[in-house]
Amino acid sequence: MNPADIRAAFIEDLTSVAPDIDPETLDDDEHMQDDLGLDSMDFLNLVSALHKRFGLPIPESDYPELATTAKAVRYLGKALAG
Repeated sequence: MNPADIRAAFIEDLTSVAPDIDPETLDDDEHMQDDLGLDSMDFLNLVSALHKRFGLPIPESDYPELATTAKAVRYLGKALAG
């Protein structure tokens, strides 16, 4: 899976959890909670959706790696690469 595919999948899961987010105006460096307004439950739902989609364990200690779209794409890419 290339970074563009990972980004598209991430945004699909993000907007399913937070439908008010417009994927067309989403900046890859916007913070999920600080800038986009996800609360802790929304964030956990996003983590769960990503786990389900990619089949990857995402430990709580790695949650900061999902704080922005750009960081999440890098994190997921590395995890998928093994």
